[in-house]
Amino acid sequence: MAALRTALFLLLVGLLTMPFGLLVTLAIAFPMTVRYRIIALWRSGFMGLCRHVLGLRYRVLGRENIPPEPSVVMAKHQSAWETVGLQDIFPPLVFVLKKELLRVPFFGWGLAAMKMISINRAAAKDALRQVFDQGAERLAAGYWVVIFPEGTRVEPGQTSRYKPGGAHLAVRSDARVVPVAHDAGEFWRKSVFAISPGVITVSIGPAIDPTGKSAARINTLAAAWIESEMRRISPHRYPATADAVAA
Repeated sequence: MAALRTALFLLLVGLLTMPFGLLVTLAIAFPMTVRYRIIALWRSGFMGLCRHVLGLRYRVLGRENIPPEPSVVMAKHQSAWETVGLQDIFPPLVFVLKKELLRVPFFGWGLAAMKMISINRAAAKDALRQVFDQGAERLAAGYWVVIFPEGTRVEPGQTSRYKPGGAHLAVRSDARVVPVAHDAGEFWRKSVFAISPGVITVSIGPAIDPTGKSAARINTLAAAWIESEMRRISPHRYPATADAVAA
């Protein structure tokens, strides 16, 4: 049943994305606020399909930790859900993403029109420069910047090295860092076709003020909070940790 619901969901998302991707691309001559309104309608449709076709909902913990000013969000990356779900939770934002996504018809066109920060991951130094320059520009324009510091999707219970790009951007822009943990991968697995119904938990941590901190320190603090929170919201994925706490 989950596989049938997933197939229907993907079909409907494709049909939804084609006209909106084209529309937001044609709206390139209009201000970003207009393009964001268009994308907000698409996002509403996407989240509605998640709820009513997949039976997939979400809850937010720590919403009071969201600062009033544009900040850098450093989030766990487990699935495709958070690339849309985080837009539903935070103010207008842009993602740091791999350049290849811009080539996807309709979807990629929409990403380009929304001025996402696209990078060539094979060119490390140029990629960092793009994150710094474009990220600072987006923050100054009033947009939040979302970075997945592990660089790619990771399976539930796993961790990859946290890259410091987001922390460096925060230091250079004097923007706060908001750490985010979630368990979307429990329902929308990287290597499994069928998406399971359930309630995703998104947990937002206290913002990290960059004042007087090095990028390395900020990166360490963000990684420590996210990984600690992952053990709290997904304890079954970390049995050794749970046993240690119990002991």
